Amino acid sequence: MTKIAALPQRGVIAVTGEDRAAFLQGLVSNDVTEARPGRAVWAALLTPQGKWLADFFILSDGERLLLDCERAQMPMLSQRLSRYRLRSRVALADTELHVYAAWDGAPDMAGIAAPDPRLPEAGWRLLSGPGIPTNATEIDWDLHRLRLGLPDGSRDMEAEKSTLLEGGFDELNGVSWTKGCYMGQELTARTKYRGLLKRRLVPVRIDGGTPAPGASILLEGRDVGTMRSAQGAWGMAVVRLEVMGRVLTSDGAAVTPVVPGWMRMPEDA
Repeated sequence: MTKIAALPQRGVIAVTGEDRAAFLQGLVSNDVTEARPGRAVWAALLTPQGKWLADFFILSDGERLLLDCERAQMPMLSQRLSRYRLRSRVALADTELHVYAAWDGAPDMAGIAAPDPRLPEAGWRLLSGPGIPTNATEIDWDLHRLRLGLPDGSRDMEAEKSTLLEGGFDELNGVSWTKGCYMGQELTARTKYRGLLKRRLVPVRIDGGTPAPGASILLEGRDVGTMRSAQGAWGMAVVRLEVMGRVLTSDGAAVTPVVPGWMRMPEDA
């Protein structure tokens, strides 16, 4: 049975105007022209130095591009994007749309819907003004995406520090390598083609109490990573590549990194 959960920590910014696609195209990491009714794009906004600031799903109702993003980041995101409007015929505005996730089957609900572009197993994204009946909780969704190893914005990425390839954006269809320039592209491309990654954001199995976000991860007393988001026996952590598969510790709990099937490690390249 399809599970549907409301995600109240997320909101929607509408981008309107005839230049809306061209405006976003030069700013974000993915190809905005691929966003259309029934098809979503996952993209990130970076600093000029190529570090993560925010990520969001771009959906379309045919008249607007709709950014499904963290609610707490909406003011920052609108402000930063507005700086680059210049003479573009485009406007940004918060909406009253609610965000839902659906998985374990396609949803049969009214609203703006598109498959989650990261992984088929991730399910669907839904936007709706009226409330949609739900049969799952936000925690259920959190556990689902943790098991898949999907990052959840600022819970897993660090603003002005994290890079896209560290966070799996390449394998999870969050970067276009063919669309042309965008803000922060140079570092992203250099990291990919020079193989500069030394650590990755990966799911971890937890045995013991759930470590706090930001807690150090240790191997024989040596700091090898940092916990990010977690829920029960699953979490996300940034760890050094050489300790993948080892049993580590954090806040007194045993933490074991798991390489998901979609992730390409250096020996796979």
